[in-house]
Amino acid sequence: MRLFADAGCIGDKYIKITDQGDIRHLSKVLRLREGDEIDVSDSMEWEYRAEIVRIDEEEVLLVILDKQKFAREPNLEVTLFQGIPKAGKMESIIQKCVELGVHAIIPVFMERTVVVDKGNFSKKLDRWQKISDEAVKQCKRGMVPQVGRQRPFSEMLDKLRNYDLILFPYENEGDYSIKDCLRGLAEKPRSVAIVIGPEGGFSDKEAAALDEAGAARVTLGKTILRTETAGMAALAMTMYELEL
Repeated sequence: MRLFADAGCIGDKYIKITDQGDIRHLSKVLRLREGDEIDVSDSMEWEYRAEIVRIDEEEVLLVILDKQKFAREPNLEVTLFQGIPKAGKMESIIQKCVELGVHAIIPVFMERTVVVDKGNFSKKLDRWQKISDEAVKQCKRGMVPQVGRQRPFSEMLDKLRNYDLILFPYENEGDYSIKDCLRGLAEKPRSVAIVIGPEGGFSDKEAAALDEAGAARVTLGKTILRTETAGMAALAMTMYELEL
């Protein structure tokens, strides 16, 4: 079990858990008691092994047994800019990409996006962030990848300037593979953006705009991948080449 606590709740010797959801999960679902041990992260740099010394309805008090810097957090920061897909595909994308080590996920409205923002998109973002939160607890990462607010394609282009490398998996790119791109780099990037289109792919105008932004057109293989598969595949390949 891994919890995430605000830095203000973590002292030199003790950690206080006051979130009611976490308290209920520890006491009612996991049925943990005094003497049981759990992992705690501050979501920034440190992770702790701690023992429960008191647990009640208001607070869980833990004594710190061990403190280490993140052991399972990638050094490479990869942000997935995902063309918003239909139905529940985004939930699967978030869950699996968090397990694979993504740093952040940004939903993007593109020309061929079918989903329409009717003014209540914040509910989807809340749901997607909860999925990221739960996936992190399962794979025991040190920080929770943030699902950013939805952005139009034009705003995404502005953000891409902040990355050392932009990968643009494109179904019309036949020869230049992601392996060719990553193994041909002069130096290892610290931040990578992966841009994935929605179900209908990129429009010609969007592809041209990404070229102008300096994105590297790459192919992920001979087959055409679904949008919910392409981001995971590109992320896994990038992590393998640059992180592992």
